[in-house]
Amino acid sequence: MTIFKQFTVQRALGAISFGAGLVLAILAGWLWPQVGWLAAILTLLGLVVGILNISGREVIPFLVATIALVVIGQGNIFDPLNDFAGGLGTGLNNIVDKIALFAAPAGLVNAVRAAITLARPGQSLK
Repeated sequence: MTIFKQFTVQRALGAISFGAGLVLAILAGWLWPQVGWLAAILTLLGLVVGILNISGREVIPFLVATIALVVIGQGNIFDPLNDFAGGLGTGLNNIVDKIALFAAPAGLVNAVRAAITLARPGQSLK
């Protein structure tokens, strides 16, 4: 029984893309919420993560998590925290929005992948 999956360049690139995207999303949401080129980078990193990191068994949980992030990211759910600490709610809303921006392209890739798999006769997501 192997504890660690076999190292490949694909796995390393996927892991680095995920880590970099998550850190960049948090920093962009907190420090630079209106910088357009960061949104483009997050989108590209999300595509890389969607292509390289998500396997068959992970598709459905990943899609559910992506849907939750996108829904939460569309509302200003943390705004009441601004009454407690000025700007905290806005900062958290921006962070969730950027994480959703990072996750949505990966979700799109895997939603299409799942649809193609389910469209094949006799296939299921495993």
